[in-house]
Amino acid sequence: MRRRLRQCLLLITALLTAAATASPAPAADQDRRERHPSHGGLSATIRYTEYGIPHILADDYTDLGFGTGWAQAEDNVCILAEDFVTLNGERSKYFAADRKPDGSLSSASTNASSDLFFRGIKQAGTVEKLAELPPPLGNRPEQKKLARGFAAGYNAWLKQNRITDPACKGADWVRPVTELDMSRLAFALSVLGGQGRAADAVVSAQPPAAGTKAADTSAEAKAKAARELFATDDGAMGSNAVAFNGSTTANGRGLLLGNPHYPWAGGRRFWQVQQTIPGELNVSGGSLIGAVTPSIGFTPYVAWSHTVATGVPMNLHQLTLDPADPTTYLVDGKPRKMQKRTVTIEVKGGAPVSRDQWWTEYGPVVTSLGAELPLPWTAQTAYALNDPNASNLRASDTALGFAKARSVKGVQDVLRRTQGLPWVNTIAADSKGHSLYTQSQVLPRITDEIAARCSTLLGQVTYPTAGLAVLDGSRSDCGLGRDKDALQDGILGPSRMPTLVDAPYAENSNDSAWLANAERPLRGYERVFGTIDTPRSMRTRGAIEDVSAMAKRGRLTVKDLQRQQFANRAPAGTMGAADAAKACAALPGGTATGSDGKAVDVTEACQVIGRWDRTTDADSRGALLYDRFWRGMRAALGPQGVWASPFDPADPVRTPHTLNTASPAFARALADAVTQLTAAGIPLDARLGDHQYVVRDGKRLAVPGGTESLGVWNKIEPVWDPASGYTSVTTGSSHIQAVGWDGSRCPVARTLLTYSQSQNPASAHSSDQTRLFSQEKWVTSRFCEKDIRRSPDLKVVKVREKGRH
Repeated sequence: MRRRLRQCLLLITALLTAAATASPAPAADQDRRERHPSHGGLSATIRYTEYGIPHILADDYTDLGFGTGWAQAEDNVCILAEDFVTLNGERSKYFAADRKPDGSLSSASTNASSDLFFRGIKQAGTVEKLAELPPPLGNRPEQKKLARGFAAGYNAWLKQNRITDPACKGADWVRPVTELDMSRLAFALSVLGGQGRAADAVVSAQPPAAGTKAADTSAEAKAKAARELFATDDGAMGSNAVAFNGSTTANGRGLLLGNPHYPWAGGRRFWQVQQTIPGELNVSGGSLIGAVTPSIGFTPYVAWSHTVATGVPMNLHQLTLDPADPTTYLVDGKPRKMQKRTVTIEVKGGAPVSRDQWWTEYGPVVTSLGAELPLPWTAQTAYALNDPNASNLRASDTALGFAKARSVKGVQDVLRRTQGLPWVNTIAADSKGHSLYTQSQVLPRITDEIAARCSTLLGQVTYPTAGLAVLDGSRSDCGLGRDKDALQDGILGPSRMPTLVDAPYAENSNDSAWLANAERPLRGYERVFGTIDTPRSMRTRGAIEDVSAMAKRGRLTVKDLQRQQFANRAPAGTMGAADAAKACAALPGGTATGSDGKAVDVTEACQVIGRWDRTTDADSRGALLYDRFWRGMRAALGPQGVWASPFDPADPVRTPHTLNTASPAFARALADAVTQLTAAGIPLDARLGDHQYVVRDGKRLAVPGGTESLGVWNKIEPVWDPASGYTSVTTGSSHIQAVGWDGSRCPVARTLLTYSQSQNPASAHSSDQTRLFSQEKWVTSRFCEKDIRRSPDLKVVKVREKGRH
């Protein structure tokens, strides 16, 4: 039957359409098919539609994984291959040891540091042990089959195709992979917010030499550094997402707009796909490179997206050391010896490098969390990092569960059952009209009670201000314990997660759960999840203004979601541009003094800012000038200091307000902005799109959108070149999806992958969707079989293993 299905695919699409909504196959039948996929060889059918989007059809999970691995390799083989080099600790073997990795799998500052970190994980057998755990702590059988199939599909593509991407064409580091490599990738993504964030500190921590004293910094300075470490408004990864319930929509069904902000290059790119096992699975969405199922997406019943959450997925234990041995720590007065792991890596053109790593029952010893947060290892004290996600490979089970859920309640059930998401919120809507926001993360079991009872002097400062707990590791009663509904020791259980169900709108823009809906604020959660009654980011404030107005207006459709995505309103301009123009015009002689002490004529700048339409559309004139001014003023005064009227927790969306034009930083930032544009040869009233762009196929493509600090929903982070202005875009809107339902079996969905499917410049799909993004156009999703068959660009490819019988 399976062979006939693949041979006669296009003749029986109507049958498949009906089968896709049927009940899942009995487990026994499914297992029987999985044991003997394709009579000993794996295969799948890939239907490509416009923009190279693959719709993968298979009979079972292993075959589906095979097709997915093949299709991902076709588009992004070099990204995948480099990820696997990273995970095996071989970057220094093939690349320069002091070169900086792209940061997609850890925060390691050099290849050598990355290698020592990942080789240490491999040497300890960490992932192997997790992969052997039975569910629910370990992966479900379906997930393992997907991973096994993905590895086989990737390997088959390598065997049967020629690499054209110059990034790895002819490279000796492109090699076949295993199911275990897939698990290693899942592990790296899981610990990004914990051990991965501290990779340099894990591999560099060494016992102090006898008689030496390490310099320390104040607890207040460390708290400031911790706040900056876990900040969500620093221009790095983020996201927006909003779900509307049926009370706000034109047809009583839910709506979801997802707008994740991720890197435009490297291993954290998204890739579009639809996956179908007739009668078992039918899902479309965006997968992170190397993920075996969509990370965010939609089905005939439900749609979901994620945003980077404020929960702090790690904590520290401050160790009291044995005075006679700094590698022995005391718990309840009894000595416990640290475990030394000696890790050796190969270095291209040089001798191997070995380094000791030191581990405790809490986790690895670390000596910093970034350059500004030193944690010195002295003769008396050391710090161990606890990362509960180092015992968690379940995020992929969560994603697969979402793909099979049939409602918002089903999504909640999946989160409760799998407890796998390490560092994101979930926002969802369904075809019945329900909405959901939940901060269901795997977080250390840090309750406010434990923090109050067990925080060290450092923790008493860092926990309230940054959510980073530093507990007394010398006391066993300061262990994290276990919640009754938690799958693993030392994590917070599902009943503690901040959750909002069936609100008219549920929105997040990387602030805490407090204002997921401003009319129904969430309270009562532990500080480790995030703050309450504190200033919101400009992007959060603008987003709440927009979506609450949409909800009140009602009768919403997918088109309203599309308009919101490209409204490109700059809330910082809406609130501050009029004040800026007025104060600018009042400057004596129309001049301002810049940071270099030189007087600058700002007369034209006053007029340009006054005329600016307060958007970051590509055609907007004045947006570029205001952007440079705003960055300078924020750098000088901070995100709250730019305002004259302070924050009021009773009015968190509209405060703080009124531009602080009385500060000398105002005129200075204005003068500097004029100087910067003039030096780059850019007119003050230049079109934004002429100077915020990417180059594809030798042509400039204007990029609409704006920076984090301006609060633009359509976030874009370009790189400033003093000689020419903004050039390449590094981070911003990525896999965008606007989803609703109309009562049929086909979701009403519009999508856009801003940087296109492939990073290979030789691919026909390396820039096609980027051109759409430049023009603020969308892709109409082809989800149902009838729509796939109608694609004018339909290309059917049957892929299979060769040389196996």
